[in-house]
Amino acid sequence: MSSEVKKTFVVTRFDPDRDEEPRTDRYEVPVQPDWKVLDALNYIKDEIDSTLAHRWSCRMAVCGSCGMQVDGKPKLTCKDSLANYGDTVTVEPLANFPVVRDLVVEFEGFMEKFKSVKPWIIRAKERAVEEGTHRQSPAELEAFKQFSMCINCMLCYSACPAVSNEPEFAGPAAIALGHRYNLDSRDEGDSERLAAMRDEGFVYACSYANECSEVCPKNVDPAAAVNQSKLLATMDWMKGLVLPRGGK
Repeated sequence: MSSEVKKTFVVTRFDPDRDEEPRTDRYEVPVQPDWKVLDALNYIKDEIDSTLAHRWSCRMAVCGSCGMQVDGKPKLTCKDSLANYGDTVTVEPLANFPVVRDLVVEFEGFMEKFKSVKPWIIRAKERAVEEGTHRQSPAELEAFKQFSMCINCMLCYSACPAVSNEPEFAGPAAIALGHRYNLDSRDEGDSERLAAMRDEGFVYACSYANECSEVCPKNVDPAAAVNQSKLLATMDWMKGLVLPRGGK
């Protein structure tokens, strides 16, 4: 008796230039015990159907490019073990993104949202070279380190109901990135970012469903970042009522 294990993959196929609506194709794949979902997709591409389009790069859960929906949940497919699934596995493109083709989605519009939080160190005055570097203690690093672990896989956007209902919402990853810089002891641009975060489509658009943190493969906890930013943005606004802008 053969010990070969086979699983059936139901994969969404769609070419916006040729198809009126998505369809699904079924593939029977002989899988190995240690395979991830991405291994099966690569097998389909290499051995069964070379027309399948899917995105991947590092295979080490670092680049964030292989995010897809597996059995209805956003997953990083290079990290997601096939042992977690039954005989039939459904693979779809990430929700809340335009589809380029099959399992490949377009991120460009969402990358613009990242720029809106000014994800770089802002200083009121540049430090002179002779003054040396900005030293940072382990405790100061720890304050923002968790929120710097994001790999831009966009799983949180796929899971986020606010993004689904309000496409202009800046989203969990962008806000978490802005929060990372607001907590950085070297940065002096927090009031500037927090003023932007109070605008429509930012922190107050989040209803705290926590879905973003549930699917994050790096435990960034973007839901915490969004809600901490709500508090900081509100406190910054209240401070502005009492003190002149720039007051301490």
